[in-house]
Amino acid sequence: MLRIAVPNKGSLSETAAEMLAEAGYAGRRDPKALHVVDADNEVEFFYLRPKDIATYVGSGALDVGITGRDLLKDARMPGAREIEALGFGGSTFRFAGPPGAFAELNDLEGVRVATSYPGLVDAYLDEQGIAVDLVPLDGAVESAVQLGVADAVADVVSTGATLRQAGLEIFGPVLLESEAVLIGAPAAAPGLDTLLRRLRGVLVARRYVLIDYDLPAHLVDQAVAIAPGIESPTVSPLRDPEWVAVRVMSPTKTVNQVMDALYAIGARAILVTGIHNARL
Repeated sequence: MLRIAVPNKGSLSETAAEMLAEAGYAGRRDPKALHVVDADNEVEFFYLRPKDIATYVGSGALDVGITGRDLLKDARMPGAREIEALGFGGSTFRFAGPPGAFAELNDLEGVRVATSYPGLVDAYLDEQGIAVDLVPLDGAVESAVQLGVADAVADVVSTGATLRQAGLEIFGPVLLESEAVLIGAPAAAPGLDTLLRRLRGVLVARRYVLIDYDLPAHLVDQAVAIAPGIESPTVSPLRDPEWVAVRVMSPTKTVNQVMDALYAIGARAILVTGIHNARL
């Protein structure tokens, strides 16, 4: 059986469980369960702390897992490898310090930097050739400067409001753009291809919709230029020989603009349908 590590709590847990369910897997019914066997799909799920998943997978104890790219890099497990980005749980890592204290990355040389991700930050600064005194903390690092235990911080940033409230300003480059990822052990396990194909199908279903519309036949080339689809649209004849029916996959985020453009050239009866799952 394919052994899969899943976050048991935290921001990634619920969406990871939903994605696996959409991919056809049977997850846990009891939120306290730590081990679930899905015999029909020949997989076992192990519900673990998100920070530990890279360690279990990288050591080969488990075959694959879902965790954050930030947690993967922070674990610094050579055996764990990123296989696929999963499109949720996005976050950005930045440096911050007192206003005017730091202008660029080199200004961190020799100072104290507080972070909840010491492995990630240490590896990044090593690549940049900058030596600092890391202060590992377990969350709420924005208070570290005010309380005098650090001179700067490296933390997850969304809008920056939390850091500004703590009297800090962002400086320097982005350390990492993170999101949920599927990670794998050094050796690929049987069943991995099926899992990956299913998860990719869910990603496609979330990113695309189906658009159906009727169109004067002589306008097909214009319509295809607006919505070209994955390979190409399906064009079918209608009872009226001067009209055709068109079906095409289109990105969800631009569907309203596409509908407007199709209507403007003469398309009518434009319908949008969600995709539950897909294989491309």
